[in-house]
Amino acid sequence: MPRRPAYRWDGKDDIVTFTLGSARISPPVLLAPLAGITDLPFRRLVSRFGTGLVVSEMVASQEVVQARPLARARAELGFGEQATSVQLAGREPYWMAEAARYVADQGAQVIDINMGCPAKKVTTGYSGSALMKDPDHALRLIEAVVGAVDVPVTLKTRLGWNDDCLNAPDLARRAEGAGVRMVTIHGRTRCQFYKGRADWAAIRRVTEAVGVPVIANGDIVDAATARRALELSGACGVMVGRGAQGRPWALAQIAADLFGTAAPVIPQGAALADLVAGHYDDMLSFYGRDLGVKVARKHLGWYLETAGREDSRSAVLTAEDPARVVRLIRAALSSPEREAA
Repeated sequence: MPRRPAYRWDGKDDIVTFTLGSARISPPVLLAPLAGITDLPFRRLVSRFGTGLVVSEMVASQEVVQARPLARARAELGFGEQATSVQLAGREPYWMAEAARYVADQGAQVIDINMGCPAKKVTTGYSGSALMKDPDHALRLIEAVVGAVDVPVTLKTRLGWNDDCLNAPDLARRAEGAGVRMVTIHGRTRCQFYKGRADWAAIRRVTEAVGVPVIANGDIVDAATARRALELSGACGVMVGRGAQGRPWALAQIAADLFGTAAPVIPQGAALADLVAGHYDDMLSFYGRDLGVKVARKHLGWYLETAGREDSRSAVLTAEDPARVVRLIRAALSSPEREAA
């Protein structure tokens, strides 16, 4: 029998509402953790438009404790930022617990456990979605993290390792028993990577297995796909990843269309150029000039694609001088006839 949900629908606005510690998750439209993409500047920008929760890039548990420079740089995790979750990955209960204590002591409001990343460099280290092949070990990691901290712990997984190992419902049920407060399911197996289409209907087996909030993830890029994912999965909310690339307002637009929240003002023309230039400046400040110029290029490419200005892509992405990059961005995006979609 389906479990009684541990969340409620607001009668007035028909918006699902639940809390994770001090974070009130409403509307239930969340930003997915994307390695190399959802850094602090991007999360702040998405939050400005409005979203229920943003999740940091995946942080390797042992590295963040041992303070390796790269991990420490990525651990600019937005401690104290509103509605922010810190995602940890690892394979050893000791290091996961130590990392959880560290980020909680630094001010993390929510801790998310990554058991969904399909990347070979992660799964060959027996982390990410590889943990779904050994649910007993996965549960030990979950118990270690939950037992180490007082802040809410959530879990992100896939449907299973492959079509012969669709064990997300059982893992979610056991995770709930261990104290996990929310589960996000990407509607693919690990062996699918990002091929084919996300199976939102398969997520329903998880929503019927647990009482904690379940969030649907995978191929959700706009209101139509979000609505269909909710209908098929029975989930209480959605998580958007690649759909936000070049469109930091996408989550707020989905929330407005589905739940009646305030619609975002989607920037066009000179306003879009101002937004992109501001994001670019934030990335340079965050990473430093040399690294920032390189890291920002993928975001600039997505903005140009969204605005229909791929003809300017080569010039913008090969420019090395930040001032020239900004001039090219403004020239490409400010024309009133070239508006963002």
